[in-house]
Amino acid sequence: MKRLLTAALFAAAVSASATPHWAYEGLAGPDNWGTLGDEFATCKNGKFQSPVDIRHPLDADLPPLALNFHTAAESLVNNGHTLQVTANDEDEFWLDNKAFILRQYHFHVPSENRINGKTFPLEAHFVHASEDGEVAVIAVMFELGRENPALNPLLTRIPAEKNRVVPIDKRLNLRPLFPDDLHYYRFSGSLTTPPCTEGLRWLVMKKPVSLSARQLAAFTRALEHHNNRPIQPLHGRVIVE
Repeated sequence: MKRLLTAALFAAAVSASATPHWAYEGLAGPDNWGTLGDEFATCKNGKFQSPVDIRHPLDADLPPLALNFHTAAESLVNNGHTLQVTANDEDEFWLDNKAFILRQYHFHVPSENRINGKTFPLEAHFVHASEDGEVAVIAVMFELGRENPALNPLLTRIPAEKNRVVPIDKRLNLRPLFPDDLHYYRFSGSLTTPPCTEGLRWLVMKKPVSLSARQLAAFTRALEHHNNRPIQPLHGRVIVE
C-alpha cells in the first residue's frame, strides 16, 4: 500500500495532466488549491504543510548526512510545473534506520523554503523513498555565483515542448549539486504541490551551492513563471538541526 502511495505522490507532484488542473497563478493558483477538488483538500486543511521559513531551530546535534553519490539518471521532462529528472534507484542515504533511494529531483524558481527569512534564486528537491514507501526530500538552496558544472548537462537537454520526455544518455555527477558541508535542518512536512500529502521527512541543507546568472536565466526561460508555493505556517512544528 505504501509503495502505491509513493507512486501516487510522485505522479501528483510532477504530472502536468493531474486532475483537477492546478497552477502557480490565477484562479488555479496556490491560494485556491485546497478548493479545486476533494483530493486537494489537504492543501487547505493540513497542519503540517511545506514549504516553511526555517527560524530558531532546536539544537539536536544532528550528524551530517552520509550520502552515497552515484551518477545515474534516466530522463528529463519540462511538465509545465517544474523541470524533473527521473533517477534509477542508485543514490541513497540512511535515516531513522531506513535506506532512502533517489527517485527523482526537480527545481523551483525562486526557492520555496526560506532560511531565516531569506529566499534563494533556486531550490532543488531530491525526492527519495524507502523500501516500505516512506518519503524523504533533501532540499538544496542555490545562490548566484560560479557556474555549477552539474547543471549544464540538464540545461542543454531541456526539451522545447512541454511534457516531452528526453532520455539522458550520459552519467551525471550529482556531487556539485550538494554543499561540501552536509549538515541540515529537519522537520515534518508535505508535498509542496497538490495533493499536498503530509508525512514527508524534510531535510534542508544549511549551506547553499552556486549557479551562474546564465544558468538561472535558463531555468527561468524554461519554466516561464515562478513555481514556488508560498510559505506555510508551522502550527507548532519543531525544526531541529
